[in-house]
Amino acid sequence: MSSANTHSSKCHALLPTAGTGSRLGGDLPKQFQELAGKPMLSYAIEAFLQCPLIESVWIGISPSFIGNPILRSFSDANKPIHFLPTGGPTRQETVRNTLASMLKENISPTDWVLVHDAARPGITPALIEKLIAAVRVSESGGLLAIPLADTLKRADLDSVVAGNLPHVEQTIPREYLWQAQTPQMFTLKKLHTALEDAIRLEADVTDEASAMELAGFKPLLIEGAIRNLKVTHPADWDLMSLLLSSEGK
Repeated sequence: MSSANTHSSKCHALLPTAGTGSRLGGDLPKQFQELAGKPMLSYAIEAFLQCPLIESVWIGISPSFIGNPILRSFSDANKPIHFLPTGGPTRQETVRNTLASMLKENISPTDWVLVHDAARPGITPALIEKLIAAVRVSESGGLLAIPLADTLKRADLDSVVAGNLPHVEQTIPREYLWQAQTPQMFTLKKLHTALEDAIRLEADVTDEASAMELAGFKPLLIEGAIRNLKVTHPADWDLMSLLLSSEGK
């Protein structure tokens, strides 16, 4: 596949939302809990819908949640938005299953797919466009990421295993280290194949980029933004609530 083909291919968003968000707590999965006045998932969906370069949005839902009335609140969109019962036991399987459904729906195998965490409500159309502009001219794909600013410490394994307070085992130089974010952008068929192979090999892949790395690609690193943090713990929730409330979103 040539760079010319990938440059002219369409772009689609994929949001895996089958997780339970157990670390945050609550009756609903965290992506559907109300954050600064609306479900957290709304912020990511709206950012992609507002980006003129995005053709459609595909959302992988747990099959047990697909009939929940809350999903109707996301249906009034100016672009195609698809909720699919493609959620699996892991993120990789949810993304793989959703990509497979996109292929069955005749989305071009050479189209670009931007996979984004529903728990990153700070994403903006500008960040999405920045990623697309940088990655679209490549064949390796790429992702938003942040260069690490803090000193990293490796804890000693014995203390961790024993459940004790850990000691510093090693200081790790932060030069050339980046913290991965999303969206992560790759062509549809290549990403589907990479995830299929990673799942079959039971490889330890924690995001789409690591699956592509396993397949021999070297994704581009595009500088993201601190606001695009992942909401995992209650403190993250409080921080994003303040940010989004101050913006009046």
